[in-house]
Amino acid sequence: MPAVAAGPMATQAIPPSGVIGMSDPAKLSPAFWIQQLAEPDRVLLDEAAIQAQNSKLYRLDPSMRDLRALPASVSREQVLGWIGAISQLPKRPLFNVQGERIADAALHEVSEQLALDQVPAQQPTRYGLVVRRAALRSFPTDLRVFTVQGDTDIDRFQETAEFPGTPVAIVHASQDGQWLFVLSPRYAAWTRRENVAEGSAEQVFDYQSRAPRRVVTGAGAQTVYAREQPALSKVTLDMGVSVPWLTEHPADQPVNGESPYAAYVIQLPVRREDGSLSLAAALLPRQADTGDGYLPLTEANILRQAFKFLGERYGWGHDYDGRDCSGFVSDVYRSMGVQMPRDTGRQEASPALVHQSFSASDGHDARMRAARALKVGDLVYIPGHVMMVVGQVDGEPYVIHDTTGIAYRDEQGAMRRVKLNAVSVTPLLPLLLDDGRSYVDHMTGIVHIRP
Repeated sequence: MPAVAAGPMATQAIPPSGVIGMSDPAKLSPAFWIQQLAEPDRVLLDEAAIQAQNSKLYRLDPSMRDLRALPASVSREQVLGWIGAISQLPKRPLFNVQGERIADAALHEVSEQLALDQVPAQQPTRYGLVVRRAALRSFPTDLRVFTVQGDTDIDRFQETAEFPGTPVAIVHASQDGQWLFVLSPRYAAWTRRENVAEGSAEQVFDYQSRAPRRVVTGAGAQTVYAREQPALSKVTLDMGVSVPWLTEHPADQPVNGESPYAAYVIQLPVRREDGSLSLAAALLPRQADTGDGYLPLTEANILRQAFKFLGERYGWGHDYDGRDCSGFVSDVYRSMGVQMPRDTGRQEASPALVHQSFSASDGHDARMRAARALKVGDLVYIPGHVMMVVGQVDGEPYVIHDTTGIAYRDEQGAMRRVKLNAVSVTPLLPLLLDDGRSYVDHMTGIVHIRP
C-alpha cells in the first residue's frame, strides 16, 4: 500500500500553535460545527435502540461483563485467568519517575503482592460499589513505571479508572491486604481496598437500578463540601455517571448540615470502617451540568459533549483526573446512554457496534473515499488511537481527540511534530504516524454510532 505523506491541507499556513488547519479560533467552538449540519437535533438512535445496542454489547462482546450473570462462586482457575490477563510485566526495561531503572528485585516484590498461591479452589462471589474515582492498576502497587526514560506521562501500571457507584465483583486481595482485584462491567484490575465498599448482591444491584437518577452531563461535577460527612464531600463525578436522585427528600430537611433547596439530593455509596457498604444522601449543586436522564443521541449533542473536554490534559488510563483517547470517546457517548468497551482495540472490534474495517488490501483511494464520507460522531481508529469526527471543511474531515501530539509535513515538506497532551481539534488528512506513514493509510477501522 502506498504511503501518502500529506493531504492538501499541509500546504496552508501553519498558525503559531503549530496545530495545522486551526488558524480560525471559531473551530474550537461546537457552534462552528453545529451550524454546518442540516439536522443537528435529529435523534440518531432513540432510547429503545440504545438499550437494545447496550444489551447486545453485554451479550456478544467478550470485553464486557454482566456482573448479574456471574455464578454464585468462582473457581481458582477463573481468578488466575483474570489476574494473569492483566498482571503482566512489560518485557522492556522500566523506569521510575526520576528516570532510574527499576531493579528486578523491586519488580519481583510487586509480583509477589499478587499472592496467587492464596487463591482458593472455590470462593463465593462477592460484590461492592466503588465509592470514589478509583484508579485500576495492572499490579497492586502505586509505583509508577515508564518504558521511556524521562517520559513520565504514560504509567504502564495504570489501566483505567472507575467512578462512584460502579458495581464490581471482588475476587482476590493482595499479599498485604491493601488492594483488591475487582471485575467491573468493562474491566478487571487491581484497586486500593478503600475505593470499594462491600455489600450484598441485592444491595449493589438495587443501587444500580434505582430510579429516578441524575446524570452528569458536564465534563464533571462535584458534590458540595460536607464537614459532617467527609466521605461525601466534594466527590468527583465524571461525565456520564448516573446516581440515584432522592426526589422525595423533604425540602426543608438539611442534608449534611446544608439546606437542599439549591441542590439535588442524590445517593452515594459510603465505605464503613469495616469495609462494608452503606448508602447516604449527598448534595449536587443545581448549577452543576446534570440532567434527569441521558441526553438524546444527536449530532449537536455529540459535538457539545465532546467540546466540554477541549483542552483537558491527556491522562493515560484516566490518569491525572482526565482520560485518554478511548476513555474520552466512551465518556462522551456514555452521557447519551451509549455503553462502549474501554480500550481502542476492543471498541474497534466489538461485534455489537457498526464498524467498517480496513486491511492491507485496501488502497489509498478507498481509504480516502471513506475519510471524506465520515459523519459527525464517527470514530476513526489507527493503531493505538481513536479520534471522533466533528465535521468537514471544504471536504476535509476534522476530528477531536485526546492525543499526546501530532505530526505532519510543513510547507517545505519537512516533518514537524507538535506536542499537545490534551483534547484537541485537528484535521485528519495531514496527520502522520511517522515520516513515511499517514493516519489515513493506516486506518484500521471506523465505528458508526448510528443506524
